[in-house]
Amino acid sequence: MRMETIGSYEIEYCGILLPNDEGWGAQVAIYGPSTNPMHRNSIFPEQRVSVEATFDSEAAAEEEARKVALSMIH
Repeated sequence: MRMETIGSYEIEYCGILLPNDEGWGAQVAIYGPSTNPMHRNSIFPEQRVSVEATFDSEAAAEEEARKVALSMIH
């Protein structure tokens, strides 16, 4: 899972291999600011996004996941 810090948000995103050779799905988690450095404030729990779409490669799914995450925090 890739991770980026954008402003005060941490985003994690990845491509997940779907069952039955259906291709790749896009998955995202977003964490917001927290006053406790030992605790991550989950504002969007890890889940699949763009569920109606499948992708031919892990890289393409990651690209879609990142795009969705950026649109959610901007």
